[in-house]
Amino acid sequence: MLDSLPPFLNVKQVADYLQLHEKKVYSLLNEGQIPATKVTGKWLFPRELIDQWLLDNSYAGVFADRLLIAGADDPLLYRMVALLSAEWQEQALMAHHPTPVQWGLSLLAQRRVDAAVIHWGPSVESHLRHAALIQQYPQHSQWLIIRLFEREQGLLFSPKIAHYAQLPIEQLLQKSLHWVTRQEGSGTQWFLLELLARYHVKWAELTRVTEARSVREVGGLLITQQADIAVGSRAMAHELGLTFMALDWEAIDVALNRGVYFRHLFQQFLAFLQTPATQALSQSLRGYRLDRSGKMIWSG
Repeated sequence: MLDSLPPFLNVKQVADYLQLHEKKVYSLLNEGQIPATKVTGKWLFPRELIDQWLLDNSYAGVFADRLLIAGADDPLLYRMVALLSAEWQEQALMAHHPTPVQWGLSLLAQRRVDAAVIHWGPSVESHLRHAALIQQYPQHSQWLIIRLFEREQGLLFSPKIAHYAQLPIEQLLQKSLHWVTRQEGSGTQWFLLELLARYHVKWAELTRVTEARSVREVGGLLITQQADIAVGSRAMAHELGLTFMALDWEAIDVALNRGVYFRHLFQQFLAFLQTPATQALSQSLRGYRLDRSGKMIWSG
């Protein structure tokens, strides 16, 4: 019977294949849970992807030896992934793809990654902001939000204007400085937009150099004095030897599907956050708090 099924199934066929009512299939479609494509107004379901989806949603999943994370270009996260990858070697694949927050969530919604890192404003409001952010995606009812850590966020200065870090923020924002900005949808860019709004500075009043695609690109522009100032973390300032002005703490959380949460690899990743090695690493990088690491922030 299986061999007689076409490579692309319609709603009735996929309902029979999964032994579900057609209404349940439409419900899965509305939630973005089942792989499908719409052609000339008609839903079609690639049978090969349906089989993969079934395996991935079974216990442990077909990708139990894979953990792909998108979002947040962060020094501590980068080192954790590198250390775990070295420990697991060829036994499992762990990778981190730095993207803007909203790009990462879109990749998660499309099931192209296993988890998406979120940082969207001050830590004290993160439980509300992060929950509101993921609720823009139909799949959010199947997601969880887990706390990774908190980091200190502020402004980075190029060496030639390092002394400006002593100025009150109101005066600093009024100066004609060359700013490095980040992409739309980035948590770092959102931090800058809220900072400007707080001090009644218009976006158009900034003298921008370029839109950097990564934190390291930002650092390179500041170190080589091609730009004056940018938003960044204390850890990045310490790593690059740049002067830092502390402004606030932000929460670094991760959104992921409930099934991924129970994967052995993800549980190992959370456990690694609690090890003395990670604690020591966070202290050496500076500007991190790990007291709530691994806590569930939102479960729908």
